[in-house]
Amino acid sequence: MFNVGDRVVYPMHGAGVIEAIEEKEILGAIKKYYVMKLPLGEMKVLIPTDSISQVGLREVIEENEVPRVFVVLQGEQPEMSTNWNRRYRNHLEKIKSGNIFEVAEVVRNLMLRDREKGLSTGEGKMLDTARQILVSELILVQGIEQKEIISTLDNIFEQAPK
Repeated sequence: MFNVGDRVVYPMHGAGVIEAIEEKEILGAIKKYYVMKLPLGEMKVLIPTDSISQVGLREVIEENEVPRVFVVLQGEQPEMSTNWNRRYRNHLEKIKSGNIFEVAEVVRNLMLRDREKGLSTGEGKMLDTARQILVSELILVQGIEQKEIISTLDNIFEQAPK
């Protein structure tokens, strides 16, 4: 159970802060919902309190784990399938996991692939989604501006060997 003010990650949406816990009637059923505000785009999301384990809602990582995220981002790209569909499904599973280290792998893999060969439209959208999820959590963990985090990510990939 989470409380108002908790910083949480909602897989496929990103990190945010629980602003309220409200009862709402939706489709004739009254349920309790977390009202989560995402720092990017000022979006609010309703998450049923009784399904947090199914959706994978979790607390943001601790600040001492951030260097590990950057280690993943700076790592080498593993051998990847040449089959677009297989790569896409593999990356999608990592994003759905909600695990920041797996999301960082997706960002790294797609950024490096984009630099080498370019991305399809689908993979380009996936990169945008994964970056947004990663950045939203880092904003909440580090308490810094989005521009600063994006600049750090850009620097990591500019320094990566070609």
